[in-house]
Order: sequence, then structure tokens, then C-alpha cells
Amino acid sequence: MDQILSLCDHYVLSPLVYPEDWPETSVKRQFCSLMIIVTLSGYLLYFFAAGLSYVFIFDKRLMKHPLFLKNQIWKEMKVACSSVPLMSFLSVLCFLLEVRGYSKLYDSIEESRLGWLSLPISMVTFILFTDCLIYFIHRGLHARWLYKHFHKTHHLWKIPSPWASHAFNPIDGFVQSFPYHLYVFLFPMHKYLYLAMFLFVNFWTVSIHDGDFRVPKVLKQIINGSAHHTDHHLFYNYNYGQFFTLWDRIGGSFRNPSAFEKDSPLDQILKGVEQGVVGCQRAEVGSITKRKSQ
Repeated sequence: MDQILSLCDHYVLSPLVYPEDWPETSVKRQFCSLMIIVTLSGYLLYFFAAGLSYVFIFDKRLMKHPLFLKNQIWKEMKVACSSVPLMSFLSVLCFLLEVRGYSKLYDSIEESRLGWLSLPISMVTFILFTDCLIYFIHRGLHARWLYKHFHKTHHLWKIPSPWASHAFNPIDGFVQSFPYHLYVFLFPMHKYLYLAMFLFVNFWTVSIHDGDFRVPKVLKQIINGSAHHTDHHLFYNYNYGQFFTLWDRIGGSFRNPSAFEKDSPLDQILKGVEQGVVGCQRAEVGSITKRKSQ
């Protein structure tokens, strides 16, 4: 983050925003700069990633599902946009510590004892570390009090669209992203790789809300994709994982996705087209209620 901060300071913030008596090394200036950068980047990344997914991947037929709310897309956008500033503020507190040298981030490959090998190792350990922590954090957020006050907002979207990917209560959103920040205070990582992984996890978060239930056959039992996460939105107490199904299997919360059993929301909509739309809606609501009680 310090490289981005330096570029913004040099080309934009110093000549256009700050007075001369605010040095670039000032904590208050760094905080203000990071707030501007992270907030604007949050909006830009959200609309770019979710927008691409909505236009090119999301199956619009899912919007005909009886559990898809009226004006849901706009409601998802509204929640996400209102949450970005506070999520950015909390994230900036972590980024500020990184910028001021308290993390284990490093600038060049030469600083790592493993050389170029450190990059793939960091990628793998970053994903495994965060996947484990997010599973337990996410599952914890389903405890009654925490769910009611923080996580319930994200479960308003029973049939999520890509725009639901960041439509969280801001505290909930930050808590689930905290492992990404924590990693670099515990393990060394190249600064540019860290930024790349931050981009990756944002795109991944969009992808598990995109309604594209296809998964390569060899990965179906390993990867936690949109099929798994859609069932999480529908049935609540299953498939808490972020990247993999490992911790759900260990924790007894794995549920084979409805999409793999030809009973996904889209499958039921298509069946309803054959049987009649009204029949589809009645059958679907009954099916959801029955399966939630199991």
C-alpha cells in the first residue's frame, strides 16, 4: 500500500490537496490519504468486478425466482455503497500500520531467503491461512446474537447476485476480511503480491455470488464456489468456507450443493417454465421451506 500512497502523494495529493506544512510522513496525512485511496478504490473495485460479473456471467433468469426480492439489485448496491466508508475506515487502520513498517511486508525478492520461490509459497499459505480463519469467523457470525446484529444483513439476499458480494453490515464485512490483513503481520510477503491477492479475493467474493454453478468435475468436491455459497444463503447453516470445502467437511457443515443434484434455484425455475410459472413458485417455496427444516 505504501507504493500506491507514494504515487498518489507525488502526482495528486501533494500538488492538489495538502498544504505544504503537512509532510508526507505525517500520521494524520497518511491516514487521510489512505481513507481517500481505499474508499475510492473500494467503490471502483466493487462496481468494476460486480458489474463485469453481472453483465457477462450472472444468469438473469435467477431474477425470476420467487425468493429474489423486488428491486433487489438496487437494494444490494445501496447496502454495499453505504458500508464501504466504514469498512474502509477499519481497513485503513490496518493499512496504516503496514505503511509505517509494522508488518512483515518486503519490497524486493532479494529480501526473502527463498527468493522467487517465496511468491508461490506465499500465495498458497495466504489462501490456506485466510480460508481457515474465515471459516471460523463466518460460522461464529451465525451465532444468534451476532447473526441478528451483524450478519443477517447479508442473508437478506436468498438468491444473491454479484452485487450482493459486498452488501454486508460494515462490521461484518471488515471482520471477515481481517484475516487478509492479519496474514502480513505474521508472515513475510512481497508488497506487490499482497496487493494482487487483495484484488484476487475481491474478485473471488464476487464469483461466489455470481450464480454460475459450473465447476470443473475434478474440483467439485474441493472448491467452494457459487453453487456451495448459494446454498449457504438459502439454508444458512452450511458451506461457510471461502475458498475450499475442507473446513466445512471437518466441521460437519458441508452440504452437497443443490446445483450438483439438479435442484438449484435455476433448475427449479426451468422446471417451472415447463409446468407453469405459478406452479414453479409454489413448488419452489415449498421445497425451500422443507429443506430448511431438515
